[in-house]
Amino acid sequence: MGKLGILKEFWDFLKVRKKWWLTPIVLVMILLGALIVFSQGSALSPFIYTLF
Repeated sequence: MGKLGILKEFWDFLKVRKKWWLTPIVLVMILLGALIVFSQGSALSPFIYTLF
């Protein structure tokens, strides 16, 4: 199915079940994950990990 299939399935779930409140939660989780992945080797790592 792939990544696009998962996104389409999630979108269909939101439309059918009217769970729009999940959208900001998922977006914040994706952004935090990207922040951790992209800053892993930088000098910002000690400051970012203190947030968690």
